[in-house]
Amino acid sequence: MAALGDEAILKVVAHESQEDYSSWLLPAVRECLEGSGLQMELVDAYAAAAGPGSFTGVRVGLTTVKAWAEVYGKRVVAVSRLEALATEASEGTAWVAAFVNAQRDQVFGAMYQRNGTGLRRLGDEMVIAPGKFVETAAEFAKGESISWISTDAQCVVSEEAWKAREMRGEIVECVSSVRAPMIGRIGLASLAEGRFTDALALDANYVRRPDAEIFWKRGPVHGR
Repeated sequence: MAALGDEAILKVVAHESQEDYSSWLLPAVRECLEGSGLQMELVDAYAAAAGPGSFTGVRVGLTTVKAWAEVYGKRVVAVSRLEALATEASEGTAWVAAFVNAQRDQVFGAMYQRNGTGLRRLGDEMVIAPGKFVETAAEFAKGESISWISTDAQCVVSEEAWKAREMRGEIVECVSSVRAPMIGRIGLASLAEGRFTDALALDANYVRRPDAEIFWKRGPVHGR
């Protein structure tokens, strides 16, 4: 959770405990507003992570933002968590591979190409085996070097496919899991370009179906 004013970070409240996101969020919002000297009705717009990530976390965040947008009549910008991560990568190559742990021996990942001062995503965001993500990123880069960035570097560095990247001198830049300030900055840039949505159009990009849907599709499992 972060409050920004003209790209200046006024206050950040990080979710660093095991507390459920649903019970943590509103007290964190109050703390963020009080710490930045703002009141909710004075906030011009909202930027929210639209995924990929925890089904519950994404759903709670977007539902809350939808409610605020309807009550206060404000604009909303939906921001990809992976784009916010990729934007933090150190400069040096034309290609950026961003990924985070998706559990179940998979990662959420996306490949980007630097485009002037911005990034252009190549293909869709994906949920994929770590080694396969390394191979897919290499195919996008067409033999060129890649900047890798993640909050969970260990997901790929133990993979056989990673050895070829390591031999090229590539490393995974490991950063904090706190994305709120960058999500806010991307939101501000989008607003300046006239790119935003309203509450009704706001939607999540889970990439992977939630567990409840997967298990419902499979049906009950009976022991022998």
